[in-house]
Amino acid sequence: MSTVTSTKKKTKKAEYTKEMYMQWFKIMLRIRRFEERTLMAYGQQKVRGFCHVYIGQEAIAGGLVSALTSEDKIVTAYRQHGIALARGMDSKSCMAELFGKETGCVKGKGGSMHFFSKEHNYFGGNGIVGAQIPIGTGIAFAEKYRGTKNLCVTMFGDGAARQGALYESFNMAETWDLPVLYICENNGYAMGTSVERTSRATEIYKMGMPFDMPSEQVDGMSPEKVHDALTRAADYIRSGQGPYFLEIKTYRYKGHSVSDPAKYRTKEELAHYKNLDPVKSVEATILEKKIATEDELKEIKTQVKAEMEAAVQFAEESNYPPSSELYTDNYTQENYPFIK
Repeated sequence: MSTVTSTKKKTKKAEYTKEMYMQWFKIMLRIRRFEERTLMAYGQQKVRGFCHVYIGQEAIAGGLVSALTSEDKIVTAYRQHGIALARGMDSKSCMAELFGKETGCVKGKGGSMHFFSKEHNYFGGNGIVGAQIPIGTGIAFAEKYRGTKNLCVTMFGDGAARQGALYESFNMAETWDLPVLYICENNGYAMGTSVERTSRATEIYKMGMPFDMPSEQVDGMSPEKVHDALTRAADYIRSGQGPYFLEIKTYRYKGHSVSDPAKYRTKEELAHYKNLDPVKSVEATILEKKIATEDELKEIKTQVKAEMEAAVQFAEESNYPPSSELYTDNYTQENYPFIK
């Protein structure tokens, strides 16, 4: 599936170690179980507001972690719990944020769509469709200005790929050779509207071609292929040659949000992608290649289950922010008298 429009030499294909497979499995399983507990809590009305889960797209998060450094920056869209967890954010603080508690990663003020962690160089999810694209471009500009070798991974969905800000950002990034890796997580649907109904141009990676930006289409159900593509792109960017664009084709098993029954998809389509379940596929590969035993994987499953139970308990037992917190972390005249 991977089609490269750049004429640059590809990097050598990575070798997948036992450590990588075990890392992928644990990251992807943590995301799956966290999101399942999120849906359960939402059904119990412990989580309110908008909520978009990452179930089905976990392989992207796995490949992202193994191919990048901890100093690279990441900014993404509102379907972002999985990326935050993969980046290393604590499941307790993430769950508490969903519950609106003061122990949440942004003090209970951001909710499902707006996690953030300076410590993990995670610049959050964004509720406005496509808003993160120019933000990520700006972060990449800052990295170049500082003279680092870091890049900014700027992630968005297939719906956001139709925003005008994307073209403006592409043009600036290519003109200034900014160290930005654009990733379109193409799960086939912008809310309930299929890619085919939004444009005649359904191969989104080709949108980088008018800007002479190297672009690829990647199988997003495989952490191996995601890792390879990201490694190739990161090497290109770190060499100072400018931005890179990946369209990673994936699939969400649930609706757009918790309020979406997803009746616009056929049973046959769902069954096809369920057979490609990335979590089950990695587990099967580990067992087939004898990377680990069933008992070893069972132990990881037990640990992850306990982690998620502890996260929910932590969120439930935490306090809601006091009313005085309404006036902190805001630009108000009281806090900033120079604002007129």
